[in-house]
Amino acid sequence: MTLKYIVEFLVIWWQGNEFFTPVQFLNPLLSSRTELLHAAPPWVGWALFLWSLPFLWIAVSMSVRRAANANGSPWLGFLVLVPMVNYLTMLVLCLQPTGQSDRWMTVKLPQQQASANVTKGSVLGVLAGLMMGAAMLSISVYGLESYGAALFMGTPLMMGVITGYTANRFASVGYFSSSSLGTIAVLLAGATLLLFALEGLICVLMAFPMLLPLGALGGLMGKAIADATLPSARNVAASIAFLPLLALAEVTLESSPEYEVRSTVEIAAPPEVVWQHVIRFPELPPPQEWYFRTGIACPERATIVGTGVGAVRYCQFNTGSFVEPITAWEPDRRLAFDVDEQPPTMFELSLYPDVHPPHLDGYLRSKRGEFRLIPLPGNRTRLEGSTWYEFDMFPQSYWTLWSHLMIHRIHLRVLDHIKDLSESQQ
Repeated sequence: MTLKYIVEFLVIWWQGNEFFTPVQFLNPLLSSRTELLHAAPPWVGWALFLWSLPFLWIAVSMSVRRAANANGSPWLGFLVLVPMVNYLTMLVLCLQPTGQSDRWMTVKLPQQQASANVTKGSVLGVLAGLMMGAAMLSISVYGLESYGAALFMGTPLMMGVITGYTANRFASVGYFSSSSLGTIAVLLAGATLLLFALEGLICVLMAFPMLLPLGALGGLMGKAIADATLPSARNVAASIAFLPLLALAEVTLESSPEYEVRSTVEIAAPPEVVWQHVIRFPELPPPQEWYFRTGIACPERATIVGTGVGAVRYCQFNTGSFVEPITAWEPDRRLAFDVDEQPPTMFELSLYPDVHPPHLDGYLRSKRGEFRLIPLPGNRTRLEGSTWYEFDMFPQSYWTLWSHLMIHRIHLRVLDHIKDLSESQQ
């Protein structure tokens, strides 16, 4: 834990120019890290996410082993995933004396190698993992209306654990196969969402870089627990029950910090020319970029009703219109606005005509925006565009990597269009 804190402290200080305190490190809200990295490049978030995966494995696997070493249920080790409860769990496990026998090393299942047992265990394991995933989706998304870390981190991990554990109750399928089964369970869960029109392809693909490694790690843990313990449906059920508790805790504790995405272009035209195309611009050409063609919301044109503060700007996207009342009007220098209404963030890419999962409405909220025109030598202008938004999908340190990238691409489509229009008048 000390090593993890030191490395994250140095990275946040280096790239975010912020001081990462031990209290913030222990804060169960992952958004505290994201706030400190608001000015850092996108790769920092990806790097910290990958950096955290081995420590997640260490925390859970060591807690599971310690619980077994103390003659307790290894399933108790998964309590380290529950915010606030995790610190108490670590303390209690540290204080427990070693049991009379090390269950982790001495209780083994017979090494059954019959192919029928392997196949049966593998199929039942994957089905058990899928059932658990479906239950958590129902509770978290449709019950609590939350896309939290319990759904995106706890669920794939426990799907892998249940899959690996169930498979190895019938025959020892090996660590590699157990890990693969955990991954397969997560892949099939994604395919099921697509099949039943609960999600679109792009959203599932965006989630997989986080979900698949967790499913694989879970499969390894399930294999280890199966090798170390006698069958106990009660312990398995109790371990699964912590996930809804984690989801409920998230709903209570979660917060939505405001993020800024800033994009810039330099234009070979003076500010007074650029300004005319900032407040309104005609139809953009059809997008050529592949990501806009997959359904990501794409800007088309902008109009304005009135002038000065109080005027209303309408930025039309292919998914609908942003309604933007003007809050600052400084001709040739600055245009700022709030966002009163916004359309869905995308059209889901699917075989079905109308797939509309809950996260398309109100989970990513644009709050305000601003254009700044900075004069440069030689009758040139630096045009900066900023969007401030909130995002209620967790862990935010992962999902804002995608949202920042998407918003930046939207910015560039608009800014490049303004650049072309302005330079064509020179």
